[in-house]
Amino acid sequence: MAGSGEPSALVSSNMSPTPMWSSRYWFGDADVTWLKHLMAGGVSGAVSRTVVSPLERMKILFQVQSKGAGSAYNGVFGTLAKIWREEGMAGYMRGNGTNVVRIVPYSAVQFATYEQLKKLLMEEGKTELDTPRRLTAGAGAGIASVAATYPLDIVRTRISVQTAHALANIDKLPKDARGRPIIPKMPGIVETFVHIYKNEGGLRATYRGFGATLAGVAPYIALNFQCYEVLRKFFTPAGETAPSGTRKLICGALAGCCAQTITYPFDVLRRRMQVTSMSGINYKYSSTFDAVRQMIKTEGILGLYRGLVPNYLKVAPAIGVSFWSYELAKDALKYW
Repeated sequence: MAGSGEPSALVSSNMSPTPMWSSRYWFGDADVTWLKHLMAGGVSGAVSRTVVSPLERMKILFQVQSKGAGSAYNGVFGTLAKIWREEGMAGYMRGNGTNVVRIVPYSAVQFATYEQLKKLLMEEGKTELDTPRRLTAGAGAGIASVAATYPLDIVRTRISVQTAHALANIDKLPKDARGRPIIPKMPGIVETFVHIYKNEGGLRATYRGFGATLAGVAPYIALNFQCYEVLRKFFTPAGETAPSGTRKLICGALAGCCAQTITYPFDVLRRRMQVTSMSGINYKYSSTFDAVRQMIKTEGILGLYRGLVPNYLKVAPAIGVSFWSYELAKDALKYW
C-alpha cells in the first residue's frame, strides 16, 4: 500500500506549481488566443499612437481649419514650430491621453476581430485567405473597432481643437517667466463627454459623423490588412516564415500609405462633422452629404485632401510601428 502511494507522492513533490503570470494559472486549459490578440492589439495601439502624437495633433489642426483660416497653421515644419513656441512639448502631446484611452480598445478590438474573422472565413484545407475574404475580415474589424470606441474619438478631436481655439488670441494670454503664453486649462475627457451628451443631443451626439467614419474606416482597415499581408509575404526571404522587424515596419508603412490615399476624404469629412457644432467653427453642416457639397463649393476637390501630406508623415510610422509591435507582442504572448 505504501509502495503504491509512493510514486504519486513523488510525482506530486516534483510537480512545479503554475506561475501566476501564466494564462494557465487563471484560465486552466481554456483557449485564450482571443485574449492574447486583444492584449497584443492594445499594446500595438498605445505604442504606435504615442510615437506619432505630434503629427496626429498637426493633422487634426489642418483638417478642421476652413479655407479662410488657412494662415493659422501652414506647412508641416511651420506648424510644428508654432505648436512648440506656443505650447511647448505639452502641445505635441495635447489630446494624446484621450487618444491612448481610445486607441487601446480600438486597436485591441480591431486586431482580435480580424484574427477571429480570419478563422471563420478560412476555407478548409487552406492556410491563407483569398483577397475578397481578407478584405471582408478587415472591413469587419474596422466596423467593430469604430463602433466600440467612436465617442472617445469625438472627445479626443474636441480637446485638440479647443486648444487651437484658445490660442486664437495668443498675444492676449499671460506669459510665463520665459515669455511663453500660459495656456488656459482645457476640459478633460469626462468633462468634454458630459458636455457633448448634455448639450448637443445625448448619445446620438456622441456618434455624430459615425456614418462618414464607417464609410472611410471599413475600406481603410480592409485595405490596410490586405496590403500588409501581401507585402509581408513579398518581403519574407525564401526559406523563412516571417520578415525581419525592419521589413515589417516597411510593410506597415507602405500598407498604411496606400490605404490612406484611397480613403482620406472620408477622414476629413469625419473630423469636420465631429466639430461642426462647436462654437467658433465658421462652417455648419446638416449632414455628410451637405458637408461634401459645401466643401467642394468653397474649397474645391483639394479641400477633401486637406492635411494629406502631413498625414503621410504620421501614417507611415504609425502603421509600421502598429503592425511591428502587434506581431512582437503576439509572439511574446505565445509563452504566456
